[in-house]
Amino acid sequence: MARTRGRSSSLLALSAALALVAGCGNDASSSGDGGDKHDGQPVVIVTTTWEGALAKAAGAEDVKVIVPQSVQHAPDYDPKPSDLAAVAGADFVLYASFEPYAGKIKEAAGSKAELVEVNLDNDADKVEAEVAKLGKLFGTEGTAAKWKTTFDSEYAKLSKDLKAKWPGGKSPVVVSQVFTTWAAKLAGANLVGTYGPEAVTPAQLAKLGEKKPALVLDNAHMSTGTVLPDSGAKQVEIVNYPGEELDLLPVYRNAATAMKEAMSTS
Repeated sequence: MARTRGRSSSLLALSAALALVAGCGNDASSSGDGGDKHDGQPVVIVTTTWEGALAKAAGAEDVKVIVPQSVQHAPDYDPKPSDLAAVAGADFVLYASFEPYAGKIKEAAGSKAELVEVNLDNDADKVEAEVAKLGKLFGTEGTAAKWKTTFDSEYAKLSKDLKAKWPGGKSPVVVSQVFTTWAAKLAGANLVGTYGPEAVTPAQLAKLGEKKPALVLDNAHMSTGTVLPDSGAKQVEIVNYPGEELDLLPVYRNAATAMKEAMSTS
């Protein structure tokens, strides 16, 4: 759940700060060009590296991330005055539905940017749909199409490698946190149950344990510790957010490496 206490006062302070910025004229450090496009490229502000990676895959080159990667749970972030200044010069602001501050940032900044809700889900089909949508929006359909070709090839390779590591040649039985089921799909695993994002009850744990999973795919960003400590299942931490390089492919590579390691010792 996102933290809401104190957000109204923060936004008032941010609005006042923006007024000071506006009074001093265009700040070149805000977005690099005061809101103009760079060589026909849109200025894109994103709330997190996840939206940023989707924007980059779609062909955006001028991308600024608001929430630092060090913030474990993005909806808890309190925007700073510098964030408002950046939004004021954007053409597009990308956010997710569970990040309630995004719309308020745009409103407080008086930005003319187009606010775009992005579906954050690393399921391959959903990622490709988002990249195609953004490519059309940015006018970079060609770049988005090239990225899809690269992604399809890499995804197929990772999936093939994972299936070659199935213990005994059989698809492993897996339970997953609800936001990491994409990793089970990548591995071709037999997904028999999910948990979260709410706290797992003893009854739910008992039911999951009865499935006798070989792997538990946990969400590194919302982990509550070992899910089935006495089941013998290997717990794998799955990271959803890309790094500062804004590249989606390492997310899949890292998940594949972690699952292969777990399968080799299961």
